[in-house]
Amino acid sequence: MASREFLKILSSARLGDVLAQQKLAEAYMTGAFKTPIQPGNALIWLEKSYFSIKNQTLDDQHSITYEISELFTQVANIPLVETFNSPAFGFGWTLFWQLAEKTVQDQSSLAAKWQLANLLINPIYQETQSQLVDWINKSTTVPALEQIVNLDFADLQKLARDYLQELSEIDSPLTVSAKELLIKLQPKNEALSSLWNAWLDKQDEEALVQAAERGLTIAKLTLGLRLAQLDGSDTKSNASLKKAAHWLELAAKDGDRDAWYVLGEIYRRPQFSGYNAAESDRCFDRAADLGHAEAQLRKGANLWRKREKSEEKVRGLQASYWVWQAHQQGVVEAKELLSKILESCPNIKSNEWFELAQYAEHAINHHAEHKLDEDWLLLCHRIVIANQFNFSKAELLLCDVGQLQHEHCVVVDIRWELPKILPRLIQIETIQQRRALLAAGKAFAGSDLEIEGNLRQRRYRFDRVTNWLIATFSKGSKNQADAELA
Repeated sequence: MASREFLKILSSARLGDVLAQQKLAEAYMTGAFKTPIQPGNALIWLEKSYFSIKNQTLDDQHSITYEISELFTQVANIPLVETFNSPAFGFGWTLFWQLAEKTVQDQSSLAAKWQLANLLINPIYQETQSQLVDWINKSTTVPALEQIVNLDFADLQKLARDYLQELSEIDSPLTVSAKELLIKLQPKNEALSSLWNAWLDKQDEEALVQAAERGLTIAKLTLGLRLAQLDGSDTKSNASLKKAAHWLELAAKDGDRDAWYVLGEIYRRPQFSGYNAAESDRCFDRAADLGHAEAQLRKGANLWRKREKSEEKVRGLQASYWVWQAHQQGVVEAKELLSKILESCPNIKSNEWFELAQYAEHAINHHAEHKLDEDWLLLCHRIVIANQFNFSKAELLLCDVGQLQHEHCVVVDIRWELPKILPRLIQIETIQQRRALLAAGKAFAGSDLEIEGNLRQRRYRFDRVTNWLIATFSKGSKNQADAELA
């Protein structure tokens, strides 16, 4: 049975509320509100949101451009292959090609290239690919991009393979997946398969060496690991470690993250003649970049130890990112270190702004009814965010809302006005926190930067707005507001 919150969002989405349509799509992608994960339905609602934004008046082109950019980022993360039978597939197909062919490469463009490559050339989707050929031949909605309009399916597959090769050669979260698919697409080598199977079935050492010499990445890694045998002891000889490093370096050049990590361990061994702490760190960093969880923790911990010497604008931000990545992959030790770097405030009911934030959110949802001026509306968004992340009053009034959100945390830096107040890093832990940031980001993106004024003006406005919120919603409307925000 659908939750009350889901039904409320669904109702608003059906009435054309752009933010509600995007929230609904997010629910279908993540399973929020106990919603079944259905990428096809997510794409349908993002298509509706796209046309809702496009149909807005052109008075504020900057705001529309920002909203569409945010929507493209959301669309690019949808697994296109799972939406093939969706009514919105034509919209997704067109949009993914547009994103892939963007002049400026960003995360949405790279994600689109991966989704197209995965759909068009991944051998596990051969049945869908054959159906896609028929769809392209029959459909009248094939994208009219100059780059692909005259291409047949084989040419599209070649273009998708070029995308895959490009992704495998750059550093991005998709690099590992791209390399794995490229390996899967390599022609089958019966001799290599036979040698590898001989190792798996019979533990034939000679077969393992031959497979490694013939270029099989997993054989290079396996041979390097066997020669290294890093079990915590220091008894391994230098000669054996040099041989291990040789094979691991070959596997690492193929993009194997485990090989990079073990190389980092070897370069730290005191009995290894090539001992080099700087090279060890470089190998760990490379493994972390490729998604190795333990390497991500080590990289984060190393950055945290050296934070005082770091030249980054907000100390600890890079360290927190890598430790958070390790924590996301289930590394137990990362949780304790993350708690030292990032503040946590998931329980908004214990914050001093809780009651006022409820009134502010009610005012935002009914701003047309109350005829709120833009500067008052922006302050209401500030109050909601302040409650979600337990800001001080100074942080509430002065934070740069457009620069708050990072992938894993909020950075509160008000030194531009109060130099002695150090920045704070606060972990983003709930869906409500992300929604508040998204809504505020959209509101501030389309506003005049000068409308909020200086600190004195903001304090004066804060007093007026809070008095109005309390007077308007604390009596009579309080129960209604609580019910809507539950």
